[in-house]
This record gives sequence, C-alpha cells and structure tokens, in this order.
Amino acid sequence: LVPESYDYVYQKIKNDVCLSSISGGTDIISCFALGSAILPVYRGELQCKGLGMSVEIRDEFGKAVLNQKGELVCTRPFPSMPIYFWNDPNNEKYYNAYFSTYENIWCHGDFVKETENGGLIFYGRSDTVLNPGGVRIGTAEIYRQVEKLDEVLESIVIGQNWQDDVRIVLFVKLAVELQLDEALIQKIKTQIRSNTTPRHVPAKVLQVNDIPRTKSGKIVEIA
Repeated sequence: LVPESYDYVYQKIKNDVCLSSISGGTDIISCFALGSAILPVYRGELQCKGLGMSVEIRDEFGKAVLNQKGELVCTRPFPSMPIYFWNDPNNEKYYNAYFSTYENIWCHGDFVKETENGGLIFYGRSDTVLNPGGVRIGTAEIYRQVEKLDEVLESIVIGQNWQDDVRIVLFVKLAVELQLDEALIQKIKTQIRSNTTPRHVPAKVLQVNDIPRTKSGKIVEIA
C-alpha cells in the first residue's frame, strides 16, 4: 500500500486497526514481508519479514544495506521454496530466475528499502528499475504521483535507451474524452518533479488508449 492508503484507512475506516500490507509471490506460496498483530504499524511500511525468511536488502555490490534501496534477497532456503521447474532438465530457467544476480542467494526481483523500524518499503520490480543518469528509480515512485491526478486513469512507465543514456517515457490513459495537451503534460511533469526529483521527470509523455496487463492484472512494463 502507498502511504496515502494508510491515511485513508485510519481516517475514514478505523483508527485502531492493524493494517498489514504484505508482499510475496505465487512461486514461493508465501510472503517475504508480512504483518504482525504485536508490532506497530508505520505509514507506508510493510511491518516485518516473514517468519523463517532470511530476508536482506542488498546493493549492486552484494552488500546488505539499511535505509537504502536495493534488491530483496533471501539468503537461506525456506520451507516453501520451489526446487525446480518443469521442462527445465538442466535447471537453467530455475537458476536464471532466482540465482543469477547473487550466487546461491535467492533474488526475488523486488526493489525495496529496509527501515530502522524493521519495516520494508517497496518501490516496484527491480527488473523494471529505471536508470536515467545512473540513478536507480523504482517505477512505483512515478506511478504514485501520476495516480494522484484526476485526469489520468492509468499509466505505464518505461526506460528507453537514448543517446548513450536512459530516458523515461510515460504512457497515460486519460479520463473519457480528455486529450493530452501541453498544459496537461506540464501538470504531470510538475506533479512528479515537486514530489520526487528532477531525475524522475519523464522525457516524453504520450497518450494511449489502454495499458497492457497480465491475466492477474499486473502492468506489463518489460514487454
């Protein structure tokens, strides 16, 4: 859940509920980050790591970090861990899916920061992290700002290799009968710049009729 969703729940629904945002995967039949009825809830944070999950956040050099965005990894085996894929006799797909980033360490593909509270903040999939000017940006950081605008129903953001760098391209699906014009483009860019950094601002904003999604409703950024 984004921080604003916490505000909504506590202001509009119930002010003393244990709000547990969680994250895991269908493939592990489990969660790396969970809720707990005996821990405090911090705005925008998943409360704690899953029981029995040796979860760390690692930087690009493989070092465990705190209060810094990085890769969510699990350093030891866990009971619900898949041990092979069907039709993968040499375990190549299995290895490439989880163990190619850090040797013998499960890398889940999430871009995350661990806080001093022991909580976790998710910034999107690490395989869709944008790198304009060498700065790593989670796509969720941009979505969070764009979705605040009433004019935008949905959006999808990608990194495009451009002139020896990466430029951010944002596609938007607008409310019925709205057309993207220069004024709305500037409004979108201002919203992003004011609440993130100039690096987050897309180089191009383009209107589309629809956003591609998987059968489970996830935005298909890589494709």
